[in-house]
Amino acid sequence: MIEYEKVVMDLVSPIVDDKTSLSVKQMPSLDENEVLLYVYANSDDVARLIGRKGSMASSIRQMMSIASRDENKRITIKFESY
Repeated sequence: MIEYEKVVMDLVSPIVDDKTSLSVKQMPSLDENEVLLYVYANSDDVARLIGRKGSMASSIRQMMSIASRDENKRITIKFESY
């Protein structure tokens, strides 16, 4: 079984400046085939992770979607700032 939180953390940690403020949490979902992940960081780092017109966020979601195909899971990633 893939540790989705760790994979997302490995993908996004090189992009952010403040790695101590970065956290990835897996939340429960009503659908057993869905994995819901929240990426929390400070506002500047979230802006960097989302990118212009969402290009970085889209790329991260695509990579995770490919990683989850073997387990027939659908990945939902949300970016939140604090």
